[in-house]
Amino acid sequence: MRIIKISLLISFLAITVTQIQAQPKTLSERLADTAMTRWKDSWELDRTRTERWSYDQGVLMKGIEGVWYNTANADYFRFIQRSIDRFVNDDGSIKTYKLDEYNIDHVLNGRLLLMLYKVTERDKYRKAAELLRQQLKTHPRTSEGGFWHKKIYPSQMWLDGLYMGEPFYAEYAALYHEDADFDDIAKQFILMETHARDPKTGLLYHGWDESKQQRWANPKTGVSPNFWARAMGWYGMALVDTLDYFPKDHPKRDTLIGILNRLAVSIKKYQSPRTGLWYDVIDKGSSRGNYFEASASCMFVYALAKGIRQGYLAPYSFLPVAQKGYQGITQQFIQIESNGQVNLKGTVSVSGLGGNPYRDGSYDYYLSEKIVTNDTKGMGAFLMASTEMDLAAGRALGKGRTVLLDSYFNNETKKDFSGRVAPFHYKWEEMPNSGFSLWARIWRSVGMKPATLNDAPTAENLRQAAIYIIVDPDTKDETSDPHFIEPQHIKAITNWVRAGGVLVMLGNDVGNSELEHFSELGHAFGIEFNKDSRNRVPGVEFAKGLITVPDKHPIFSTSHRLYLKEVSTLAIKAPAAASIKDKDDVIMAVSKLGKGTVFVLGDPWLYNEYVDGRKLPPDFENFKAARDLSKWLVLQIRK
Repeated sequence: MRIIKISLLISFLAITVTQIQAQPKTLSERLADTAMTRWKDSWELDRTRTERWSYDQGVLMKGIEGVWYNTANADYFRFIQRSIDRFVNDDGSIKTYKLDEYNIDHVLNGRLLLMLYKVTERDKYRKAAELLRQQLKTHPRTSEGGFWHKKIYPSQMWLDGLYMGEPFYAEYAALYHEDADFDDIAKQFILMETHARDPKTGLLYHGWDESKQQRWANPKTGVSPNFWARAMGWYGMALVDTLDYFPKDHPKRDTLIGILNRLAVSIKKYQSPRTGLWYDVIDKGSSRGNYFEASASCMFVYALAKGIRQGYLAPYSFLPVAQKGYQGITQQFIQIESNGQVNLKGTVSVSGLGGNPYRDGSYDYYLSEKIVTNDTKGMGAFLMASTEMDLAAGRALGKGRTVLLDSYFNNETKKDFSGRVAPFHYKWEEMPNSGFSLWARIWRSVGMKPATLNDAPTAENLRQAAIYIIVDPDTKDETSDPHFIEPQHIKAITNWVRAGGVLVMLGNDVGNSELEHFSELGHAFGIEFNKDSRNRVPGVEFAKGLITVPDKHPIFSTSHRLYLKEVSTLAIKAPAAASIKDKDDVIMAVSKLGKGTVFVLGDPWLYNEYVDGRKLPPDFENFKAARDLSKWLVLQIRK
């Protein structure tokens, strides 16, 4: 009987642990899972057709990319990579793609190529992206320099084309330091607003024909007859995504932000007060046959929420619009089947202008297009909106305060993608294994604004920071001109901590970090790096890097199995206290000074290689730990 009781107890405990560890998936994860099941083996539902390089895929994969960033579940990354690898050969050529078709839709997927190149550093993705950039160099244009939508649609600009071309163009220009291109990028948005915006409603017509020869074109203005909601959604998403890469000091940056604000005002004006949604033909809500359309509603929510997060749009004016819109989307368009699968209803399959059979842009034409469930464009837009709203939910915690990452004591350099010498190793924008791009995303999810300090810390420049992070100070072997932590730096930092700042010190094992001077800073808080190397992990023997978190830990409340390798252990004295110990070694420590808090660990730890889910076995919880730590650090802010 005792054996039976013990067995039952063990079974109960196992079930309980499993239930605790099993986190319910969000709507965005479940919809992404639906997509990965639906298009597991082919992008064509009609198996008699041949797969082709298409923007539809790109919209969905951009949505799934956001789910990967929010979860660090590498299944999402691998789906994107497999999908792109179906088309991209080792030499960078792209199956089914023809440059001389001059279809701007085909450029969109270049954004996935750039992401894959940044993460994996595989040349085939770079070469394929360069091929798409070549298209833009010779793409036909209007007399004022606007990209034609397609070669088969001469002299025409469509709102859709701004999303297909400009975010990729901007990201490529930023990556390769092609700064002059930003004038051309801004021109595309300005031309579209100049020619397609209706001054009475503030809405933008779907298309504009410079030649005024199309049957759908107004003979005086060249614009199409109606305001198609998804076209405006493409335009809004294009603006917020392009601005991610637009230089802060560019004279046209404020112009683009002004265009976004005018667009946001019109989006707000035509939101249904009852449902929070938007109609397919956006200004004709009371007309016969019109309906609420999913993809446009998702795009508007995404553009507004991201515009607010990035500081382009006023939260008090537009956040309620985004929140009401997202609520309406989940209530009206999300369908949950009995097996748990999540579907998205209510997306119009396509709408265009001209072509054969001819699309005249009339109201009746827009309503004639088929409405489908689980359309890639709608699913991708929902995933983008959902992950952006997840970020918005954390805004109240961090309140938009700054988490400042040192790039003065850690100032290693190497040649970047364009061949220029640039800082690298533990940087916010760095997407390969060595970067902190996933941690930057986590900081945004708790309402903080990541920034970088390239200069020595002073009382003045630390004033901007609520949290200051120093990682892996350079040795003489890592840079020809290392910046050591000196007494004046220690004074500025300790005074800042005493006044309520939160300091994070992440070292490294002996030989890979300058610990002598770093310990001098640590001494101000009762902490010293032991200059050892704990948790050596040969090859893929990941279990040797396991650190187990005690139950009810004040920092790591949701994460229990941490991976740390080659760590410098710590020696502590008052006011410091051990936060994590393992076999009598202090792995992490916390110290209090005045109003401030200091967290110390002898390892960079939260860089992409051990956070983004692509390398470690899934039972390690470094991504959860990064979220736990970030939230806890925010709660320590007293400034």
